Amino acid sequence: MLTYTIRRLLLAIPTLLFISLVIFLLVDFAPGSPMSQIPLTVPPDVRMKIIEAMGANEPVHIRYLLWLNQFFVVEPLVWLDGTLGTTYSEGMQRIISWQSRSPVMDVIAQRIPQTLTVIGTSYVLGVLIALPIGIYSAYRQYSWFDQIGTFIAMIGFSVPTFFTGLVLILVFAVNLQWFPSIYDTNLRVTDWESFLQQVRQMAMPVMVLALYNAAQISRYMRSSMLENLGQDYVRTARAKGMGERTVVLKHVLRNSMIPVVTVIALGIPTIFGGAIITEQVFRVNGLGALLIGAIQGSDLPMVQTLTFIFAMLIVLFNLIADILYGILDPRIRYD
Repeated sequence: MLTYTIRRLLLAIPTLLFISLVIFLLVDFAPGSPMSQIPLTVPPDVRMKIIEAMGANEPVHIRYLLWLNQFFVVEPLVWLDGTLGTTYSEGMQRIISWQSRSPVMDVIAQRIPQTLTVIGTSYVLGVLIALPIGIYSAYRQYSWFDQIGTFIAMIGFSVPTFFTGLVLILVFAVNLQWFPSIYDTNLRVTDWESFLQQVRQMAMPVMVLALYNAAQISRYMRSSMLENLGQDYVRTARAKGMGERTVVLKHVLRNSMIPVVTVIALGIPTIFGGAIITEQVFRVNGLGALLIGAIQGSDLPMVQTLTFIFAMLIVLFNLIADILYGILDPRIRYD
């Protein structure tokens, strides 16, 4: 297993380099330019300094290497009176006023806690709800519990999150006034009262995303359980006199978790990607809202960096899923 893990990590290096090149070229060659955001009233000499500071006048391979540098050094590279990997939307006004710019990674680091708090909590809650529902629905197929679970899962999976969010806002924020409709990103948890305020403002976005995640994962869990419940080894285990609890939880569940692990592992990077629509509905100032703002403002370094981070997370959690296969199924050997 160790040899396989090291080999996969080494293979990930050229894979990520190729992905980074594709991301950089796609975003860099896309229509629109950050230079269009410079006001026309800016003097030509100041405009030229802005262009030089952002590196927009350099060849594409130089821009790629300088952008890639920010992932391998602790301090961003200072170059042309600016800082490599800085946000255009925030940095442009600072350059005009002869101030320094904010590195992209610093801006992302400021948004990550809010994204992990809301999106991460909803994903964990969705998984904890989905697994037992999927297991019991498959074991009691066509029962009233299975019918209700299927109905709720279909609603959660098919109804858009922005519609669910608006319904919750109308019911619980406008009519009942139980929860705030807008997420306060400046709230800091310092005591019990502020903790309760944080829980109240997290309730609705977490419910929206947890319902969507639970609906998706529970369907995979139920389908995988049904497929394994009809296998020969299950009938053999029952014929040997094993208890039903042992058969279901030890044998069937372990084999059924293999495809579900893939779904869960590949869904984890979406936590860091943020829920773009839900964050917009509830005004959560996370990575999803940051990505939307960067696209609207032609903030190319921000778009490139966020997209590359998502790609790295997908490669990493693909590896984690493959390692978990060997843990769940002793028949799988990588060495």
